[in-house]
Amino acid sequence: MRELSLHVLDLLQNSLEAGATRLDVSIEEDLTADRLTIEVRDNGRGMSAETARQALNPFFTTRTTRHVGLGLPLLAAAAERCEGDLAVDSQPGSGTVVSAAFHHSHIDRAPLGNMAGTLLAFLLGGDDRPLRLGYRHRVGDEAFEFDSAAIEAEVGGLPLSYPPLRDWLRDFIAEGEASLAVAGRATGTEGRGAGTGHEPSHALHSAVGQKGENDAKAQES
Repeated sequence: MRELSLHVLDLLQNSLEAGATRLDVSIEEDLTADRLTIEVRDNGRGMSAETARQALNPFFTTRTTRHVGLGLPLLAAAAERCEGDLAVDSQPGSGTVVSAAFHHSHIDRAPLGNMAGTLLAFLLGGDDRPLRLGYRHRVGDEAFEFDSAAIEAEVGGLPLSYPPLRDWLRDFIAEGEASLAVAGRATGTEGRGAGTGHEPSHALHSAVGQKGENDAKAQES
């Protein structure tokens, strides 16, 4: 895969297939140590140590919809090309944690890519089960984070697919990612990610409320 964000999306989809309802994505760009770490944690079914070991085999899969599972082996290979590694920590009934580490400035490291698009696609493209996604991205001393449950609570439980909320969420994540990219460039290293600890606020209520009022007026006319 050309972008690491696609690996993240693959891990999130794996978590859904494992029955997860709570997922947390953490991206840490330690510019001092020149290290990038991506972690995806879920509360899914988990797996035994033997299954976790076999999951790194490209010819092993627990899925019935395809014959070969390439997600984890491809991510492991991407990390190893950059003097990094991949770890899978899982137990049956206790969820799974997948962590991939990379030499940040390594010439062979793929760019992080469009995390805003990846997260939005995941949040809007899932099934009907209740899902909670937490996201935290740090570049040096700057960080951007959000919790989908907190956002939904701020707007009275409206679904994230509600058009005004969807539009706000797209802009919110994109702006957070863009501000971290600026932070990374300011330190002399490309920050391929997010912004500085934004939280849902009055801007969210204003955007959703104003758009809803405009839609209602349009329908009346």
